[in-house]
Amino acid sequence: MTNFPVINFEKLNGEERKDTMEKIKDACENWGFFELVNHGIPHEVLDTVERLTKEHYRKCMEERFKESMASKGLEAVQTEVKDMDWESTFHLRHLPESNISEVPDLIDEYRKVMKDFALRLEKLAEQLLDLLCENLGLEKGYLKKAFYGSRGPTFGTKVANYPPCPNPELVKGLRPHTDAGGIILLFQDDKVSGLQLLKDDQWVDVPPMRHSIVVNIGDQLEVITNGKYKSVEHRVIAQTDGTRMSIASFYNPGSDAVIYPAPELLEKEAEDKIQLYPKFVFEDYMKLYAKLKFQAKEPRFEAFKASNFGPIATA
Repeated sequence: MTNFPVINFEKLNGEERKDTMEKIKDACENWGFFELVNHGIPHEVLDTVERLTKEHYRKCMEERFKESMASKGLEAVQTEVKDMDWESTFHLRHLPESNISEVPDLIDEYRKVMKDFALRLEKLAEQLLDLLCENLGLEKGYLKKAFYGSRGPTFGTKVANYPPCPNPELVKGLRPHTDAGGIILLFQDDKVSGLQLLKDDQWVDVPPMRHSIVVNIGDQLEVITNGKYKSVEHRVIAQTDGTRMSIASFYNPGSDAVIYPAPELLEKEAEDKIQLYPKFVFEDYMKLYAKLKFQAKEPRFEAFKASNFGPIATA
């Protein structure tokens, strides 16, 4: 199998821009994932985020996690567990308004650092969306506008730790799923692995790389591109040694944004302009996703094909 796609973001500014754009295009069409290096977020910012995240887990969450797993009996399971994950998490919301000041147990330095990190990731996500527009032949800003809704995009972060697991063959760190939203930017542990994606019916490791940002396509981009780019199933395998840090930030449509295939792509790509995906309000999709996250994505799309929205104008 070809190597996992790694994109050097700096090369977009030089003679290798065309080749780099082609690599991004190939990654979006054939992997649904790629890893970014030299992405513009300073290494010292990433090191500080990692240090504070790991300190916060040790001080505030590790003991709680152990107690929770013991109370659920997950440490002594004999058969595969299909309804729980071996992870410790908390969530931060950045847009349309931040909740960082309200999340309990965070020291002031950590709040400040995560706020700064989120601003940098937001900027990077918007740069990436414009690169996708360029590759798709859409006008610059189309995807950001498609996500906008009445109050702008939704942007939030899931901070997760995957502690050592005594039975990794029976309990997943995180069960297989696709991501519901738009574009996802992940800062992951560079020493403890575990993230895998499904490619050609095989589970492939997403390699831990120091100071990289892993990017993946969510369900909404699959819909807007009419399937040209696809969200890809992925999972986290629990490990017997080491705690894996995962900071995933989700740049998603606004809750009232109406999502549908870009008319321009229907005109350009499809021989008979077949619209393969439905039109829906993002919040409605999320309500369905909450119930069906760990099931195949196709029935979620099918459920909206019978909704009341009329045909999409292509003129």
